[in-house]
This record gives sequence, C-alpha cells and structure tokens, in this order.
Amino acid sequence: MSYTPTEWRAVEPFTQKASEQAQAHPERRDLFLCHAWDDREGSAKELYGHLKSNGASVWFSEEDLPLGSLMIREIDKGLRNSRVGIVLVTPALLKSIEAEGVAEKELAVLLSTRRVIPVLHGVSFNDLNDVSPMLASHAGLSTKESSLDNVAAKVAAAAAALAA
Repeated sequence: MSYTPTEWRAVEPFTQKASEQAQAHPERRDLFLCHAWDDREGSAKELYGHLKSNGASVWFSEEDLPLGSLMIREIDKGLRNSRVGIVLVTPALLKSIEAEGVAEKELAVLLSTRRVIPVLHGVSFNDLNDVSPMLASHAGLSTKESSLDNVAAKVAAAAAALAA
C-alpha cells in the first residue's frame, strides 16, 4: 500500500495506537464506523464494504444492530469493542453534529479515546473545523484526490497490520 507523506502522517500514529490495542485486546474489532444516519445506505455502506473487502473487521450499525435492541446501548458496546474509530465526515454528518444527534455522541466518545481518524468525503477540513475543531485537529484522509475505495484500502491496510 502506498501512502502520500501527508496520508502516512495521518495513519502512522493511528497504526501505532491500534497495534497497542490489538495486543491488549485481540477480541476487539479493528474499526468502529461513525457516520450520519442519512449516509447509512450510501457512502457509509460503501465505505463499510470497501473496508471489509480489504480485510478489516468493522462495527457498522446497519450490520450490527440486532432487531429490537436498544440502539444507544448497542452503539456503546460497539464503541467499547473496537480498537479505532473511523468518522465518515460528510455534509450529513456535519448537520448531525450541529443537531447533536447520535453521531455527535459517538464522536464525543471517540474523541476521548484519541484513537480516531476522520475520513472526509464531500467536505473539506475547513468545513469540518467550522463544526468540530476537535475532530478537525486529528490528521485524517480525504476523498478529494482519491476514491473512497482507495482511502478504505489505506485504512484497512493499516488495520490489517494490527494483528501482526
């Protein structure tokens, strides 16, 4: 997998922390996918598919919320049982954060872990900074100059190194 210098600066600390988590908690999934509700059938589902096809184990609400379960409780378990959080930052997510929806609550938890990487899709870091300066302060990846599939492959490649 080939990274630009900027991408590697974003992924390297994530890989180190995730590697430590993999050794301490081998039972956990590689990634927790935080996304806006409105993206669940579109870009979030697409990113999830790309991450899975590239070998990462991912907690994704559309796949991991059992019927009849208490959504917030299941999300809490997913957050606890994942090594690293991926935040799919889209225009819909920015609106959800401003409205203090479920994604905003997931984001608050992920920010407290310092194991979070934003994946910008259809927004810029400036757009993100206007809504969440704390998340924008984390190095991340963007689909501006790369496809969602390519970004997912880079995240999954870093996650795949976790078990080694």
